[in-house]
Amino acid sequence: MTLPLDSVRVVDLTDAFGRSAGRLLADLGADVVRITAPHAPVPADRVADALRDANKRVLTVDAGSDTTTVPDLVARADIVLAAADTADVWNVGPEAALAAAPHLVWVSITPFGLTGPYRDRVADEAVLYAMSGVLSRSGAPGQTPLLPPAGLAEGTVAGHAAWAGMLAYHRRLATGLGDHVDVSAFEATVHGFDPGFGTQGSAAAGRSEDYPRNRPDAASFYPVFGCRDGRVRICLLARRQWRAMFAWLGEPEEFADPKYDTIPARFAAADRLHPLIADLFADRTQAELVAEGAARGIPLGAVYTLEQALSADHFAESGALIDAELFPGEHARFPSGPATVDGRRAGFRSTARALDAAPSWADRPAPTTIGAPDAAPLAGVRVLDLGVIVFGAELSRQFADYGADVIKIENANYPDGLRQSKRGAKIPASVAWGHRNKRSLGMDLRSTEGADLFRRLAADADVVVANFKPGTLAAMGFSYETLAEINPGIIVAESSAFGSVGPWRTRMGYGPLVRAASGVSALWSYPDDAELLCDGSTVYPDHIAGHLCATVVLSALAARRRTGRGARIELAQSDVALTHIGASIAAESLRPGSVVPSGNAHPDHAPSGVFPCAGDDEWCVITVRSDDDWAAVAEAAGRPELIDDPRFASPSARRTHRADVDQIVAAWTASQAPRRVADRLQASGVAAAPMLRLPELLDDEHLVARRSYTTVTHDLLGTTLPATARAAAFAAIADPPSRQAPVAGEHTREICRELLGMDDAEIDRLADAGVLQPAGEGVSE
Repeated sequence: MTLPLDSVRVVDLTDAFGRSAGRLLADLGADVVRITAPHAPVPADRVADALRDANKRVLTVDAGSDTTTVPDLVARADIVLAAADTADVWNVGPEAALAAAPHLVWVSITPFGLTGPYRDRVADEAVLYAMSGVLSRSGAPGQTPLLPPAGLAEGTVAGHAAWAGMLAYHRRLATGLGDHVDVSAFEATVHGFDPGFGTQGSAAAGRSEDYPRNRPDAASFYPVFGCRDGRVRICLLARRQWRAMFAWLGEPEEFADPKYDTIPARFAAADRLHPLIADLFADRTQAELVAEGAARGIPLGAVYTLEQALSADHFAESGALIDAELFPGEHARFPSGPATVDGRRAGFRSTARALDAAPSWADRPAPTTIGAPDAAPLAGVRVLDLGVIVFGAELSRQFADYGADVIKIENANYPDGLRQSKRGAKIPASVAWGHRNKRSLGMDLRSTEGADLFRRLAADADVVVANFKPGTLAAMGFSYETLAEINPGIIVAESSAFGSVGPWRTRMGYGPLVRAASGVSALWSYPDDAELLCDGSTVYPDHIAGHLCATVVLSALAARRRTGRGARIELAQSDVALTHIGASIAAESLRPGSVVPSGNAHPDHAPSGVFPCAGDDEWCVITVRSDDDWAAVAEAAGRPELIDDPRFASPSARRTHRADVDQIVAAWTASQAPRRVADRLQASGVAAAPMLRLPELLDDEHLVARRSYTTVTHDLLGTTLPATARAAAFAAIADPPSRQAPVAGEHTREICRELLGMDDAEIDRLADAGVLQPAGEGVSE
């Protein structure tokens, strides 16, 4: 069985951020050839390096003496993933390459993009977390902000770049014309990790949108409780979930008031409520509590360390974690990949394989224009959207933004949690963000006639997306096999918390439980207080999981042009999280007990971390990655004598004396404004950044210059909202429109007339019966 991108050729000329994007395309079957130089530096993290290049072929080229191999290979490729300086390093740049091969999709993946005031700056994950607004929401109140675990930002950038590249490639298949795609890692993190101005979901209902200056008390959002053999986390969101917990507690009188049916009331009473839950849980095991929670309908999950995640039966049985040779003669357990296509894991197949010579790719034929070059890349694609909450909204929005006809199918009796309004709003802001550019069809799919209408729509659709519990689509009569009998070209993409294979397949899954089970939560803590988990104020991995699933769907659409067949796609959100911390998981597998929360200190570099600055809760990040970096920091701090100090004169010496060198840097930054620190050090090539808060992003000079934000509005909203403007800066693809999100059922009559050929009398009859639910006709907004 071939994978969707089996015929696609990719040349990988990237550096740190882009290499994981190449891995994603290789997982989906592309022939990815990574170009490297002779005597390339030994990677600081050989485990991460091996995972980034898995499934690729590696060609060593001495560009100083061989000036033709790389340009010739690029001319025969379909997609090039590149850093900014390829013309200087590999004798080929995007302008010359596209002139010679107009079919080519060239994806530039750089820290800040190719334009804008920060275009020459450097970045690592710490810089991205600080500048994206993520760091300002991570950590305990009154303490130093806490960097998220390594790998999450890199995975976000990779997913964003793969999606943008596949959009341009899909347009290439339709028009014969390539494109130059400018992906900024900064913007990918701003808009893709956990956007401050984007879909939040019902899980955000209990939180103020105006975060306190020194971070919210995130540990109470999804509280963690000790038990006999570890810890568990609980997510009480819906009223029915709280009522089940209330009963489990023995219906204590002090919480009998109906006001505790709401998240804000429970959050305000956490100091009285949580001790009751702690006492109830203390003498039970993780397994007992998880089973009892499931029986009662309470979202409750174990908080796993990496050691526990590695040994979890579910991840082994599902194929999320595999045992394979990572280095010659050295086996490890590590993540395979987050998605399956037609039952086959689109993931790890082999470590990087060395090539003795350039692959014998045939010339690509000259492009012939088939479709309209100016059309949106997904024009003509129809998506039936059964998705809910953040993941569902983000997945289908990617398609709607770029021209697909996305029909969100809604049932007023079971409303999407994203439509749960806060503070009496007529329409939630998250709906305006997450459902722009879509149409809404109000329909009861549980009725016989509603199910029949859905199958009629599916007969002429391209994609069906859903994120219900595994088995739900099949139980409704809409399994891939059933729909493929009607439409052999249909692509059905399902996502759930833990996938459809393995003992956890029936578990309720919210982001906090996914993070807890995968080991992400345990890593997202201070080294000196592992009990305090600091991942409570994020909805990761919902957004990036949606982007990744969209990329897999687009790869299946590309394959369908060749085969005429659709595909069945599955993506588990837990597998996305595992993949992103894959290097930590593999390292723990190789050396049990070696991976612990690192906090803000980079394991390979010192000084590094989050440093105090002048002002109220102001901070900056700095990572010294070389002796030149250290010289620049010492000069900026007015301490040039420290450059040759034996304690700090080499990377190993600085790591040995990490506490001393960090203290010296902190003493300097404490009197400086964070932007001043960053500007001074970036001018010398040091990875440094101020910690930005969400409102600051809207005025950031670089994001403004790159027009990174647009606005969305709605007649029922009464205001405009900042929103992501685009997936990337394309040379040939226009920015998405910003049509307002539909109210539930807004396009019911239009869709029934246009796509189902129904007349008004039939629509009225089905509306009276509740099968159809046109907006304003008994449908709750």
